[in-house]
Amino acid sequence: MPRAVAVNVGANTNAPGVRGPIFPDGSFEFVPIPETEPADAPTYADLDLRAAVPAEVRDAPVHLDPEFAGYPCCERYTYGDPHGVKARPLLDLAAGDYALFYATLSPRGEGHPDWVVPDWGAYLIGAFELARDPVPGDAYPDLPPAEKQRFATNAHVRRDTFDAAVLLAGSERSRLFERPVPLSGTSGTDANALVTEHSADSGKGPWWRRPLRYDADGVAALRGVVPELPGD
Repeated sequence: MPRAVAVNVGANTNAPGVRGPIFPDGSFEFVPIPETEPADAPTYADLDLRAAVPAEVRDAPVHLDPEFAGYPCCERYTYGDPHGVKARPLLDLAAGDYALFYATLSPRGEGHPDWVVPDWGAYLIGAFELARDPVPGDAYPDLPPAEKQRFATNAHVRRDTFDAAVLLAGSERSRLFERPVPLSGTSGTDANALVTEHSADSGKGPWWRRPLRYDADGVAALRGVVPELPGD
């Protein structure tokens, strides 16, 4: 059974000022954060989102990471991160393990399913099945050309100055979910059993900002409640 690490991604109330939405039918939209460095990057307007982003950022470039094939302006499944707090646990993974992505989302409209957390909550929104071992940032420049090409569209590679401490490549079985899976309980700050019982995290304090580690038993539990998790 593979292991997994879940990391927080996507829009929040600080950047760009709104969270991604959950719609009344239970679907959601992934909204990336703004790009903060000089980069060859699309804008929020290029993504043609259903979500309403503040007017002042519609023409701002986006940090499109993770990259999900099939999402606007994306070609592959890649992820990069410059911060050790996320990079270290991700570097402990290996080919065949999972990188999971969660985001804080807010309901839009009325008449949502019972599992949608009022106001806001943390939800699993996608998963990579790792196609290869994670690449440490300092090893990226020495990769063979074909391997470097695998990451050519990643947001950190597209920055004028490459800065990732880890790069991940997902297999073709990776996916952005159709339906998010809640990690929050009755409120956004209340962690449910996927955090408190099945990950290595206590669920205390701002758990929704921390990487969540899952051992083989934890991944087995995830399989029971995350129907879109890649698997046999």
